[in-house]
Amino acid sequence: MRDNINKNQPLVSIITPCFNGESYVANFLDSVLNQTYTNIEFIFVNDGSTDKTEEIALSYKEKFENIGINFIYIYQENKGPAAALNKGLSIFKGQYLTWPDSDDILDKDNILQRVMFLENNNRYNVVLCNSVYINESGKRIGQLKRIPPKADNIFLDLITETNISFAGGAYMLRASAFIQAIPKRKIFESRGGQNWQMLLPVLYNNRCGYLDTDLYYIYKREGSHSRKKEDFEESVKRLKSHEDILVNTIDSISNMSDQEKDKYYEIIQNKYLKKRLVIYSRHRKIDELKKTYKTLKNKKVNTFTDQLLYICGKYTVPHYLEKSIRSTVRTLRRIIEKI
Repeated sequence: MRDNINKNQPLVSIITPCFNGESYVANFLDSVLNQTYTNIEFIFVNDGSTDKTEEIALSYKEKFENIGINFIYIYQENKGPAAALNKGLSIFKGQYLTWPDSDDILDKDNILQRVMFLENNNRYNVVLCNSVYINESGKRIGQLKRIPPKADNIFLDLITETNISFAGGAYMLRASAFIQAIPKRKIFESRGGQNWQMLLPVLYNNRCGYLDTDLYYIYKREGSHSRKKEDFEESVKRLKSHEDILVNTIDSISNMSDQEKDKYYEIIQNKYLKKRLVIYSRHRKIDELKKTYKTLKNKKVNTFTDQLLYICGKYTVPHYLEKSIRSTVRTLRRIIEKI
């Protein structure tokens, strides 16, 4: 069982939703089991899985308890990750909170290093570590590393998706800051966008610290939901859902003025106009493309990359040229994001 030193360490709550994870959840559970920091309350929420997720998760219960980790298993009918997170948020008791995905991996020092950072840096209520993309064979294929500008505004960068990580398991929050920002311990129950809802209300009033250390590993699996190609209707529906979640989240921040909320609503609207322009261009939806580009021009927020997308969608461009233009657009976007 956990020794006296661990008993005196602050409790960390890990909340993880999982749906049909039998092919990968054991790797995640092993990574929690192998943490060098063990004063952990591990809340595992089975989001209505129809495979062997329950059997695998419960087979770890004794292993966790043998090293002093409190394992809490919850089952709910399938409602999505936000609803599953709410199950854990309503009961967690830790001084610190993190919410990794069940198909990712924690470095063995993931919890220890982030707790040490927050314990030694009282001016921060949030900490973010580096994440590493790995393929199914475990090979490193990329990195998510935030290099904050001198005037760091992680709150705005999360809204605009600029130079930022959305991996829940890479963040750790001070529970007191979370409860102050979200006193009901409940987020909007959607099928996506839960990390915006967890982070934005907290980061509106709190600073985020950065650990330049690779402590979280994100699998890029062929055939996973995030890698499936969407058709036109699915793409538009997803964008509308994400836009609604962001607006709902901004609206929920009680100490933000109406004037400031209007500013962020405008930023969100412009962001999704540009995202729709990409979809309309790709699918040759000419009427929607023209209307959207006109709106961007009237609002005076159109850019050169928007114009290129408009040209690609409006006119019949040879395939090889269109491919080159779209590649140029992606390059320009990356350059603009770094400026």
